[in-house]
Amino acid sequence: MPINIQEILNETQGKNFDIFEKHINPVFTKVLRLIGFNRSWVRGEGSYLWDKSGTRYLDFLANWGVFNVGRRHPTIRNALQQVLDSDFPGWVGFDAPPLAAVLARELTKRTPGNLDTVYFCNSGTEAIEAAIKFARASTGRSCSVHLTKAFHGLTTGALSLNGEASFRRGFEPLLSGNFAVEPGDLDALEARLSKGDVACFVFEPIQGKGVNILSNEYLLSAQNLCRKYKTLMICDEIQSGMGRSGQFLACQWIEGLHPDIICLSKALSGGYVPLGATITRREIYNSVYDSMDRAIVHACTFGMGNLAMAAGLSALTVLDDENLLARSNETGERFRKGIEKMVPRFEFLKGVRQRGMMIGIEFGKPDSISLKAAWAMVNKIDENLFAQAVVIPLLDDHHILTQVAGHAVPIVKILPPLNIKDSDVDWFLNALEDVMVKLHKFPGPAWEVLMKIGNHALTIKQRENSSTTT
Repeated sequence: MPINIQEILNETQGKNFDIFEKHINPVFTKVLRLIGFNRSWVRGEGSYLWDKSGTRYLDFLANWGVFNVGRRHPTIRNALQQVLDSDFPGWVGFDAPPLAAVLARELTKRTPGNLDTVYFCNSGTEAIEAAIKFARASTGRSCSVHLTKAFHGLTTGALSLNGEASFRRGFEPLLSGNFAVEPGDLDALEARLSKGDVACFVFEPIQGKGVNILSNEYLLSAQNLCRKYKTLMICDEIQSGMGRSGQFLACQWIEGLHPDIICLSKALSGGYVPLGATITRREIYNSVYDSMDRAIVHACTFGMGNLAMAAGLSALTVLDDENLLARSNETGERFRKGIEKMVPRFEFLKGVRQRGMMIGIEFGKPDSISLKAAWAMVNKIDENLFAQAVVIPLLDDHHILTQVAGHAVPIVKILPPLNIKDSDVDWFLNALEDVMVKLHKFPGPAWEVLMKIGNHALTIKQRENSSTTT
């Protein structure tokens, strides 16, 4: 008997967290309940989600940037339906899938420099893994350099390039020969590259953790150093690509910047089917697949599936047809100006980092005595806590999903779909203003909730420390 998906969804509505907790990840469910993200979602479309009560939410989390064109986009759904309705076979194994060939051709048309070859996989971290291997094969070297605060994925190779120690704890030692340098520190970069053993310098042009926009001067100088010491540049566009920054790729804001390898994923999928891509030059690719007996020496079982390739092709079409690069810039500027207007009014609000629709809202230490004391108190409990004072009321009071931008950084990040309405921008700006007004009243309800969460987090930390010492 065929399964009834709607019946399963109906039966588990409101119970999904209990089932998830029992059979998948109990710690994650505790986190979601603690910060109020334990909602029962029943529908998603465009930039919106609806819970079981019928309440509509703005989704500015967008699954960490997957939904650049929103949820359930009709163009992408239509392409997928065409594949499902066709008799055309996929995953033959020994085959050269036509949809993959066409998607590769379309991607190379849009990349800087002379990149002409694509490897397809299922995710961003797989794309990074492929890039690391390609760089090693091409250069004959084993070391790599990445930036502090970097995030490139959580599989072993990608995790070796991760700038946050908390992600690595418990999994070390990882790949050897990986070195971190501070963004902007060219002397440190050259000191490492000059040893002659570095295969690749891996960077995000806009770091997802903190929305740190690397300067044109730094990246162009880094490119010169990489060319000088024969090190390949790997540009991670997994979150910043596909129009998120207002260009197809964020690196394209910098004239003359031509990475050797570019990694894409997230929004390339159109929000439906997992998809990743590693884009490079033919000679680099050929260093991996250098003989007939090595024709599939690096491969992915589920890469190049017809559904994924159709999703990628239709996602590119939507970017073009709806002029989403221009919209990303125009709407992102609307966000930036609205937030900047609030900065003089609110002591905690320090500024905004924005390029296209990749936006980080910065908070910091206030000047007045009472708020300064509140800031110190909360950060003493947990340095990750303050940003939750913005994220939680945005969700609870204003029905907007956002995220803390990284570990120990008082920055809230928003990644709205590129095709949102002006009224959605106003919805967010009005909500942020209301949250700021309430947060600047100390003591007050917002601080009571924050202290409750902070004390709970402190208790968990104490338990963890106790268990590790016994």
